[in-house]
Amino acid sequence: MKNPAVIQTYHISNRRPKVDVSYPVITQLDDPKVQQKLNQVLFKEMNKMLEDNNYYDPSLVEMVATYEIKNNQRDLFSINLIVYSFTGGAHGMTYVKSLTFDTKTGRQYNLQDLFKPGSPYVQRISEYVRRHIQQWKTPVLEPFTKIKPDQDFYIADTSLVVYFQLYEISPYVAGFPYFPIPLLDLQEIIKPNSPADRMLPFIGT
Repeated sequence: MKNPAVIQTYHISNRRPKVDVSYPVITQLDDPKVQQKLNQVLFKEMNKMLEDNNYYDPSLVEMVATYEIKNNQRDLFSINLIVYSFTGGAHGMTYVKSLTFDTKTGRQYNLQDLFKPGSPYVQRISEYVRRHIQQWKTPVLEPFTKIKPDQDFYIADTSLVVYFQLYEISPYVAGFPYFPIPLLDLQEIIKPNSPADRMLPFIGT
């Protein structure tokens, strides 16, 4: 079995005492060009999140940037970049950006890339989310209708996790609403050879 990607954490030095930025760097991939491409995307996305969340603003009071690896197996790498910033007021804001890559080819995947063309993946996932909002009594700002075609997601082992940013569907106090969906529940609409197909659990006969 192929070894997973090796991740090193780099820190951006900053004289401001309450600014702590850590970002991931992928190492030891077989193809150095793919490795360079993925690291450029990771750095670019993290830098954009920092800029969008007032990293260069003199009014910035506090910032913490970090990451969480969600999947690192079968040549599939799924990661969350996380940035919290506070510029005063009642509370700070946290944003999450999820990225999913093939570490062999360097391809980056959107949600629609996981499913067969023309398949009703938006409806299927929306039904699941709607049902679990009711079951889990998730507070919502208004009645939930459906996900976006490019809804935020990541892959964690044998589950597809779709989620919503703060205030996207729920009040701030509810945090990030995450909805893990077993890939087996979506098996018939999953695109062959896609990351979701690759992470389907092996079922013995």
